[in-house]
Amino acid sequence: MLFVPWALRDGDAYLRAVVERGFAAGIVLEGIHRTADPRRAVEEADGIYVGGGNSFRLLAAMQRHGLLDPIRRRVRGGMPYLGVSAGTNLACPSIRTTNDMPIVEPPQGLGALGLIAFQINPHYYSGPVQIEDDPGRWTAHCGETRDERISEFLEENAGPVLGLREGAILTLEEGRFKLAFEKARLIGPGSEVQEFVAPCDLELPFAE
Repeated sequence: MLFVPWALRDGDAYLRAVVERGFAAGIVLEGIHRTADPRRAVEEADGIYVGGGNSFRLLAAMQRHGLLDPIRRRVRGGMPYLGVSAGTNLACPSIRTTNDMPIVEPPQGLGALGLIAFQINPHYYSGPVQIEDDPGRWTAHCGETRDERISEFLEENAGPVLGLREGAILTLEEGRFKLAFEKARLIGPGSEVQEFVAPCDLELPFAE
């Protein structure tokens, strides 16, 4: 399986950590950053595993190497795709619902793979937020909540947005979306909300 570590700076360290911590699940991983021809590596891969980190850095690297179209074509042709965090954002129509700072500017815009027809917000959290002010004292966060940020997205863009709780797993096999672990919240136009608890099937729009 081809592993894409470009959401983090040190690809070798990232690949080593994935293997050492058991996240490869016994699958042999080849780091795309170690290949002489990344496009050819995509064409020859049995599957692709896109790791987490910063979504802007990941998308910029994908654009730089010209990999969005080849990956999209291979996955639509049946190649398995696994995305974690930033890798999940990359599967969406755009990375506009990432939680990351834009530490780099993808030169070709924010459009991503579009493997699915809806947006995902990984690490979704809807509760109150607190920040540590000084030892022994906590103060409430006064900025926008995650729900408010998603509502702002839906004011300017078509929805829906699926918020995946920490550790949630969403699968798509044989035309069926399934929440395989943890919880999720689907937020649609007008901030309409549906809650899901795994295991369950989800009725979600498909990419054309």
